[in-house]
Amino acid sequence: MAYSTQIVQTLREAISRQRLLRPARIDRYEGGDELVFDATGVAPVWTGRVRLGVERFVGGGFAGQVYRVKVLDIAQGGDAAVGLTVGGVYAIKILVPPSRAAGMFRNAMYALGFQGAFSLQVNPSAARAAALWQKLIRRGAKVRLGDERAVADVLATFIDPTLGSCGEIVEWIDGRNWRFEVDDQLDLRHKWVWGKHVDQGRLGSPEYRAKRRFMADIVKLLHEMGAAELARQYEWWTCKSQPNCLKRRDGDCDPGAGLTAVDFRAGLALLPFGPMSPADFKLIANGVGRGSLVQFDRGELDKLGRFIDAHADEFADLTEAFEELKVTERAYRRSLLDITHNYKQLLRDRTLRSDILDATVTGWAVRNITDEKTTQTLRSSSGLAVLFVFVGMIPFLGARVRRIWGRGDWRRHLAAAMGSRSYLGRAIRAAIAESLIRWYRTRRVGGRRAIRLLDHPWWWVLHIPLSILPVRLHRLLTDRRYALQVANRVFVRPVTSYFNAEVRRQWLAEMIAQGREDGMLSDSEADRIEARIDEPFIQKYLKSLAVHVCTLPVTQIVSVIVAIVYVRMHPELSWAEGWVAGGVILGVFQVIPISPGSIVRGLYVVYLVIRERNFKDYNIAVFLSFFKYVGYLAFPIQMAYRYPALARFMAGRWATGAAHLVPVFGERGALLEHGMFDLFYNWPLTLRRRMRQRYEAIKHLPRRVWHVPACVGVGVAVLVGLDMLYVAAGGVPPALRQIWYLAFWVPLVAAYVAARWAGGARASRRIVMGVLCGVGIGLGYALIHIPLKSFWAGGGAEIPGAAGFLWELLIGSLKRVFYFALAGVIGAALEELSASAPSES
Repeated sequence: MAYSTQIVQTLREAISRQRLLRPARIDRYEGGDELVFDATGVAPVWTGRVRLGVERFVGGGFAGQVYRVKVLDIAQGGDAAVGLTVGGVYAIKILVPPSRAAGMFRNAMYALGFQGAFSLQVNPSAARAAALWQKLIRRGAKVRLGDERAVADVLATFIDPTLGSCGEIVEWIDGRNWRFEVDDQLDLRHKWVWGKHVDQGRLGSPEYRAKRRFMADIVKLLHEMGAAELARQYEWWTCKSQPNCLKRRDGDCDPGAGLTAVDFRAGLALLPFGPMSPADFKLIANGVGRGSLVQFDRGELDKLGRFIDAHADEFADLTEAFEELKVTERAYRRSLLDITHNYKQLLRDRTLRSDILDATVTGWAVRNITDEKTTQTLRSSSGLAVLFVFVGMIPFLGARVRRIWGRGDWRRHLAAAMGSRSYLGRAIRAAIAESLIRWYRTRRVGGRRAIRLLDHPWWWVLHIPLSILPVRLHRLLTDRRYALQVANRVFVRPVTSYFNAEVRRQWLAEMIAQGREDGMLSDSEADRIEARIDEPFIQKYLKSLAVHVCTLPVTQIVSVIVAIVYVRMHPELSWAEGWVAGGVILGVFQVIPISPGSIVRGLYVVYLVIRERNFKDYNIAVFLSFFKYVGYLAFPIQMAYRYPALARFMAGRWATGAAHLVPVFGERGALLEHGMFDLFYNWPLTLRRRMRQRYEAIKHLPRRVWHVPACVGVGVAVLVGLDMLYVAAGGVPPALRQIWYLAFWVPLVAAYVAARWAGGARASRRIVMGVLCGVGIGLGYALIHIPLKSFWAGGGAEIPGAAGFLWELLIGSLKRVFYFALAGVIGAALEELSASAPSES
């Protein structure tokens, strides 16, 4: 069931019906809410009361939460509110995370670095300084990049008394993250990334390259303007900076047009001992060189001033903004202990200590920790303010004690709850409704169940122990309807999709609709795909994809069975050892490149090739299908040239879905999801292109096959020689598991050599030669090793009976043939991948 704001509204109404003396706990807003703020314009300065209608929640992270809003009214005259118009659409960013867990982590990191609360949320001077920096950077973009639209415009700042945070009104960017581009020149792009000379006409991925250049230009501009710490927001190798740059939709005609830097608010402080991305190591070293051990958003006003003076004409109308920035920046920096910067002044500057305490009191008021009366009391008594600070440090109880001390409405609420059983019941029901809103937003419960739990509080109590579980597991264990939907999606729908064309049509239509909504497909691409859904090739590929989905649980089921059987066959293992052994088996099945599920998938593709006598339409899928993970994309890659938009979309959908499971770095639009798409989609296309180029260059050479038996013979001799060395050293022949790390290399190297010496053979024949090398070495080694083992072992141990010997020979041969054939495939594939195309040598 889709997310519904009506469910949240129903829960909110249940809270308001309780008529509590305290305010309701609100973590974020919903579409349809109306907000009223006292706003202050950013260059030029204006003041006015702005009424906004929330259209939708856009998203949120460590830095804050973003909404798309429409201006409903501007008090004191709309003409004064420069940049805002009634009826206009804008974005607002409120600098408190929508997730409490994210907020706690962010605040903890900031407190470690600066010994205070997160300033952008609680300090109006800090929020104002950040907005002024962005305004000036926007003008700098006009100077250096030729267009100030390259930086999103910040129009006003405000304080949100409901969420307890500062915020800002920003230009709404009708844009998108990068579009996944089909590129079979990925090797050339990597050379371009490292600054090597390449043929520009052959380079692909124009949007990717344009975005990378643009972000590098923004970083250079920020350093030039004295905002080195803000440049972290656009450093490429933080791997999570890419969503900070959007491409305006009106620039779709040109890969480099419409790129816009939209986010200059850091979420996490960069501590010298806490790098969180590859780029942070370099940034920490650079910061230490500047004398900044902890980095967040500190700028160099002197450097900014020199930049403005050098371009005085362009900044003529922003002189007052720069003067205001000097004032707010000073107030901001003097509001924190920040011992890495203020350690000397803290001891000798009494006014600095007074400024810090005053800003701390202001922060409590902004966060709604104190009401107006308590705020005035604390501001007038430094002793009470210091005591208030230490009270907040009490583990578990500090925040609750400060809330009761700081707000009269919470004191009245507590007194009423203690004095009235009826009021206590209403307070409990309101608290349950508030928790259900959070659970519903995170999909921990569905809409119907949320309403049902509200009506049956004791059922809610039973959910409390399960709320520590992962969201999906909690819901799976408590929501029968959801469990059936998951079972249908995983087990039933793929099967019905294989047999029912209408189900396949609906399946693809739903994916296309989601792709259109997410921006992975343009309207024209989506319309073109929908018009071709009934084409035989698309239906054939959809059936094959259904089979691929059906094979997803095969490996998991087999791995669990193998783990159980292994533990049952070894009763000598303790309970803990059995769990460890089972876990190791499950882990091995996850990392091996060819698994039971991928074998089933590959055999199905081979069956299609044989049944249809058609290798051409499956020439990629027949090889990729046997490999785990990448095999899921075998058919999208196969479709790349016949249906490029559909292939790109389906591959991108799978790759990004996998990337989004990764915390922090799996953010939508970040580098990881593009890397996944390149790895599983563009690299196979690049390799196919290189293999074709290579074959065109070598096809005139004579084909060789005589060397394959020679490679097999040498491989068998090496392994038998290894056995001899073990017997000579210890008198005991080695089991395969004892020498696997050596034995695996023999068929791999033999297959590599066989593929290298194949002359003008096609890539498929080279792979076959590698497999034959592995099979031949495995079989030959087994036929020599197993009969002789009986004579070697123990210096003449009893030879097993004929049946036992044949059984051991059969099992040993099959085991070695399987493992060595896998090594042969890898060896031949490595040879094919390592050989450069002739035109690139």
